[in-house]
Amino acid sequence: MLGELLKASQLCDFDHLPALIARHAAAEGLLDARVYLADRQQQVLRMLGEGPDWSPEKGQLDIDGTLAGLAFREVEIVGPYRTAEEAAAGEPYRFWVPVLDGTERIGVLEARSPRDDRRVRELLSGLAALVGMLIVSKRMHSDTYARVTRTRAMTLAAEVQWHLLPPLAFANDRVTIGAAIEPAYEVGGDAFSYAVSGRTLFLSIFDAMGHDTSAGLTASIAIASWRGHRRAGMGLADISMAIQEDVIEQFDGERYVTGVLSRIDLDTGELTWVNRGHPPPLLVRGGRWVDVLDSEPTLPMGLRLPERPREHRRRLEPGDRLLYYTDGITEARDPKTGEPFGMERFVRFIVRHAAGGLAAQETLRRLMQDILRHQSGRLQDDAAVLIAEWKGDSSQMTFDSGYGPADDVAAGGLGVGPGGRGRRGSGIRPPGTRR
Repeated sequence: MLGELLKASQLCDFDHLPALIARHAAAEGLLDARVYLADRQQQVLRMLGEGPDWSPEKGQLDIDGTLAGLAFREVEIVGPYRTAEEAAAGEPYRFWVPVLDGTERIGVLEARSPRDDRRVRELLSGLAALVGMLIVSKRMHSDTYARVTRTRAMTLAAEVQWHLLPPLAFANDRVTIGAAIEPAYEVGGDAFSYAVSGRTLFLSIFDAMGHDTSAGLTASIAIASWRGHRRAGMGLADISMAIQEDVIEQFDGERYVTGVLSRIDLDTGELTWVNRGHPPPLLVRGGRWVDVLDSEPTLPMGLRLPERPREHRRRLEPGDRLLYYTDGITEARDPKTGEPFGMERFVRFIVRHAAGGLAAQETLRRLMQDILRHQSGRLQDDAAVLIAEWKGDSSQMTFDSGYGPADDVAAGGLGVGPGGRGRRGSGIRPPGTRR
């Protein structure tokens, strides 16, 4: 079935995928197959359909509080399920399966089957994996994908930003990455980027001055410059100077962008970074204490720095987590009391949910919801966060790429794999305190 679906999809555009998927699934006994895609804020699942009577709003499901949403949140198969009325009528069971691009959650596949056995679950898992590949391969040239995954219109700056950002999740045998950014439809100056080159991981986060189209353009220049000069083989300090000159060339000193540029040797865990006027990254180790990766004060990129900034180094230990963030996270204020979200609340939120075995993406989704609630549903500034966990050698892996009982996370890391359940920790301790 999967091979035939793959062949048939070669000349199929994005809009006709739902019918193609349902037809090939039905041939193997998986009935009424439907695909739901998560919106940009990961608050709802919206059914992918076609035809004159279809609209993304029809069949919309909340991610919190539904069985389909449970499959999305926990990254595992949910089912078999049927109501008492369906059972009495002999209706088939319903199943919901997460649809992934690597470790990034795209949506959920729903299908019915009269049986619940190993073969059915293998078919569901295989079909969901292929559906993920098909969606990713065809979404870039589809306006329908954009319509389905948006619940409202985007600003011009956000339209540009989202096309520059990498997926919100990534994992291999040495590192796990999760990211989030808000406000999803109005983001202007915040951005992040990561890339793997051989055994090196590059990570960066940026925060451009302002919250308008010019801020979005400034952040876009910073990301493009970072990628271009990095791929040309330049070092971190020199790249920061090149970004500085590129921003000055466009805005003549009237705009600037803060940022952290870094790389990790995935074999040794050596972290190297340059900070240009940005909040310093945080190091979480063992779920018990946090270290701030401080460096000497430097000017943002876009303001002329009198001398080349210094690169800093730190050796990571397996399981260490790096938290990169913008000030929109910690400085988010309650509009009634003026209370900031704060550094301690931010870090405790991340560590507490990770210690409870929650997947990195789900942790960040809930973090952004918590920040939105703190600001009564509307952010006063962009907010972005990027988390990276270095796992050491492959024997230290903390995620599983399959489904089923073996999905439990083995070592209590960020738990980005299906199931997302890990060893419990005991919270964080500030640097310098005794254990």
